[in-house]
Amino acid sequence: MDAELASLEHKLEQLISHYATEKARLMNHYAAAATENRRLQERVDALEAANRELTDKLGLVGSRLEALLARIPEA
Repeated sequence: MDAELASLEHKLEQLISHYATEKARLMNHYAAAATENRRLQERVDALEAANRELTDKLGLVGSRLEALLARIPEA
């Protein structure tokens, strides 16, 4: 009976150790994914800002082009 309890205790300790190791590994992966997510979100924010700026410039160019076309005499 003592041998069986000792065996079960040993298996339980192995299971707990494996769980702790797996938990640490998963937490490391989670931290790396969270860091990458923040980096990507910053990139998306920067690209969206650049897109807005280019859209504004394109609107300005369109307005200027329309003004120039309006000044051309019709043939």
